Amino acid sequence: MASSSSPISAVAERYARSLFELASDSKAVAKVESDLSSFEKMLASSPDLDRLIKSPVFSADDQFKAIGAVADKAKISGLTGNFLRVVARNRRLFAVPGMIAAFRRIAAEARGEVSADVISAHALSAAQQTELKSALKGIAGKDVSINVTVDPSLLGGLIVKMGSRQIDTSLQTKLNSLKLALKEVG
Repeated sequence: MASSSSPISAVAERYARSLFELASDSKAVAKVESDLSSFEKMLASSPDLDRLIKSPVFSADDQFKAIGAVADKAKISGLTGNFLRVVARNRRLFAVPGMIAAFRRIAAEARGEVSADVISAHALSAAQQTELKSALKGIAGKDVSINVTVDPSLLGGLIVKMGSRQIDTSLQTKLNSLKLALKEVG
């Protein structure tokens, strides 16, 4: 098990590992991974859902009912739906983003892959994703599964996080470095 640097990441790791074991026993790892990705997209696009999982103001019962309704509406059922309900009942919704990331990493390791988080200034085409996977495979020496998110504030380029490595080729970072260098000169 990966060493955890905070209590939240330790909780996320434990829950993700348990979910992976259940999914593996049920031969439903791909389905769970897909459902978790759907939930993660919903979380990213809904400030209300984000507030629900992060705010301690909501009771466990309110969170349980709300997550149940969201999961039903999004057709997230079975193992993933039950998992989200258990997490809500146990007041651990705040750790769901970490659980999703940990589940992805554990599933990738089980497949013999390395997982990489990619932040791009714009959406990547299928061809660009394939080329990026190929380049990362050359660095990692293994197949690489990528999780792409879009952040227009980067202006251009990518930020790739793979294990403890981070490769930042974003235009925003280059501009900040240039700005810092110019301040030192003048």
